Amino acid sequence: MYFIWLYSLSSASAFVGCLVVLTLINWRLMRRIERAPAPRSHPRVSVLVPARNEEANIGECVRSLLAQDYPDFEVVVLDDRSTDRTAEILAGLQQDNASDRRLRVITGQELPPGWLGKHWACHQLAEAADGELLLFTDADTRHGLQSLRHGVAALQAERADMLTAFPHEIVVSWAEKLVVPVFPFSIFTFLPLIVAYNVRAPAFSAAIGQYMLFSRRAYRQIGGYAAIRSRPVDDVALAQQIKAHGLRWRLADATRDVRCRMYQNAAQVFEGFSKNLFAGFGYRLLPFVFVWTWLAIIFFLPLGVVLLGLAGAAIPPLDLAIAGAGTAFALALWGLSHVRFRFPLYLVPLYPVSMILALIIAGRSVALAVRGQATWKGRTLIRPQVRWW
Repeated sequence: MYFIWLYSLSSASAFVGCLVVLTLINWRLMRRIERAPAPRSHPRVSVLVPARNEEANIGECVRSLLAQDYPDFEVVVLDDRSTDRTAEILAGLQQDNASDRRLRVITGQELPPGWLGKHWACHQLAEAADGELLLFTDADTRHGLQSLRHGVAALQAERADMLTAFPHEIVVSWAEKLVVPVFPFSIFTFLPLIVAYNVRAPAFSAAIGQYMLFSRRAYRQIGGYAAIRSRPVDDVALAQQIKAHGLRWRLADATRDVRCRMYQNAAQVFEGFSKNLFAGFGYRLLPFVFVWTWLAIIFFLPLGVVLLGLAGAAIPPLDLAIAGAGTAFALALWGLSHVRFRFPLYLVPLYPVSMILALIIAGRSVALAVRGQATWKGRTLIRPQVRWW
């Protein structure tokens, strides 16, 4: 029995240590868009912004986009049947920029059967766009003056068909501080870019919907949003389509050019992540349970042994040393992610709380999917087909 215990503890600690190595490799491979060489050319870019009930965000977002230091672009915003002041604010922006042909506002059509809301909005935006490049971004983003220039430069430098980038996620409430960092952490530490950049398998891909830059040719080749109209996690689905078609996908860091506050309070945090977590696994129950169980083991088993030792329990020195190494690796792992994505470093020792909350949201995500009760922005999502595998 002791051998089994020691093997389990050693495996958990060693796995986290391997993740530290993987994360250091990812750190080097993930380009900061502002460090890309100057663009060789300046193709026309259509910046596409879906907006549903975004009265608190849409004005500042559009103004930051219109201020871009880039010679040839348009900003197309779709009012997705908002019930707040979004349409009024967009009308005011149009009036204030009446002489600026770069801004276009369109009204979303009624949601057809079989489509998810954001997917339908983005499909309409792409159909209205005339750029050689398409940048999908969210209404809650704010873009620095050279965000577009740097993004195009990075796309060209990477010879990519799709470039997706992490923004700087602003966290204010404690729910945001503890849960939002789990999102970039999970990609940065578990997706081996050295593999993902060199294999065609769609499973080795990820995307960040707040910043997705496509060549129009690639977007059309994969079928655009029409091809993924009912898949809840649209950004990941599009990246998988790119990989499946043998096109070139790259993941980048835009934390110095783009900022975003994903959620405003605890209720939005829980609703947003509950919508996406189980969906990200294709509603496959056994892989979902396995992954989250393994995450609980690797982050809590070594830490639990260390805490018992500090409390005075009789822990064999070898066990304590292995557990201490595993805990140190975990702190290093979360620290690397927080430094790279500019989260407050005082949150690093609170990673066990973040994991507990993530586990709660994971369970809630399954429950809502099974009952067909997942919602987002006042719309009930299509009830998915839950599979065992």
